[in-house]
Amino acid sequence: MALATEKKWLFTLFSVAFISLLLYIAAISDFTTLRSSTSSTQFTAAESGVQYGLSTPPAFAYYISGGRGHKGRILRLLLAVYHPRNRYLLHLGTDASSQERDELALEVRGIPVVRSFGNVDVLGKPDPLTYMGSSNIAATLRAAAILLRVDAGWDWFITLSSNDYPLLTQDDLSHVFSTMSRDFNFIDHTSDLGWKEHQRVQPVVVDPGIYLARKTQIFHASEKRPTPEAFKFFTGSPWVTLSRSFVEFCVLGWDNLPRTLLMYFTNVILSQEGYFHSVICNSPEFQNTTINSDLRYMVWDNPPRMEPHFLNITNYDQMVQSGAAFARQFEKDDHILNLIDRKILGRQSPYRATPGAWCAGKKSWWVDPCSKWGDVNVIKPGPGVKRFEESIVRMVSDEDSESSRCK
Repeated sequence: MALATEKKWLFTLFSVAFISLLLYIAAISDFTTLRSSTSSTQFTAAESGVQYGLSTPPAFAYYISGGRGHKGRILRLLLAVYHPRNRYLLHLGTDASSQERDELALEVRGIPVVRSFGNVDVLGKPDPLTYMGSSNIAATLRAAAILLRVDAGWDWFITLSSNDYPLLTQDDLSHVFSTMSRDFNFIDHTSDLGWKEHQRVQPVVVDPGIYLARKTQIFHASEKRPTPEAFKFFTGSPWVTLSRSFVEFCVLGWDNLPRTLLMYFTNVILSQEGYFHSVICNSPEFQNTTINSDLRYMVWDNPPRMEPHFLNITNYDQMVQSGAAFARQFEKDDHILNLIDRKILGRQSPYRATPGAWCAGKKSWWVDPCSKWGDVNVIKPGPGVKRFEESIVRMVSDEDSESSRCK
């Protein structure tokens, strides 16, 4: 009797959690939750001169997330990856204060180029993020849905945290991505579950962050469930670069697969390490679009812990030679970030955008070259683009082998 009661209780709780998750994602239609960067000086679409399409360089939609005390990190990262052609959504979680969120929105709005192009928004109603819970994938899906709604031009969706930093300019990134199919998805994935099958796949958990206003930790059911047979379980890095077509497949829901797997992953530990991976590799339409990489440089323990090492100046040379697009993770304002700014991004200050071909001002210590801008549809790759280009060529070449994809 006790066992039957527990199972009935768990079923009710899981059902509530899943329904809450769907309602949570559906909340994207409420755009009063965005603290927009727009103002009376914002360009119209025609005035901005931004052009989209296959004949123009690709554009990126960045979802940058952080927590309490990360306002400065997010602002620095935003400027490091800023380009007028891209779109940005910034998210400070529920552990951050409303004041910190308001200050971030005001500081973003105070950047002249951002105010003019109106391509950066701060999420005003934060998402509760539970460590190891499914509220993380819910927040990412919500961000992707918002970015789809507010901007029709971007080609790839990139997730970053406040502990990340770029290792190349946006001109470099756009130049290399312009040479490949815009259907490619960069997602580190494997079906070789190993120890994760017992510790991550089979446990059943409930994330209170899906349906409770207050933040708490996940809790476990007393029983485990078998590894699913209806689909093949894939796992990998939570940091992804996804094509617009695949993001639309996950968010707009013309196929049952994303919804079915979302229901399953609602009760999976670290669902952000398996949801997109399992959807894409179980979809005949998208399973041959994967490049098995998260485009990041990280240093791990062996065996790996939950998070990689914090990088410092001793990692600089190897990090640069890696050919990665981004690196994680960094301490706040570590000296290595200043070195990346100066030697790779060409930034004189962390409070200035990374210069690109769109910047038409005079470059000096006193004048921000991006305080004036020219044709934002022109890109000019720098000397560091070769390492990234060679890395991408190797990845694409490896993935041409059928045995490398979604196996």
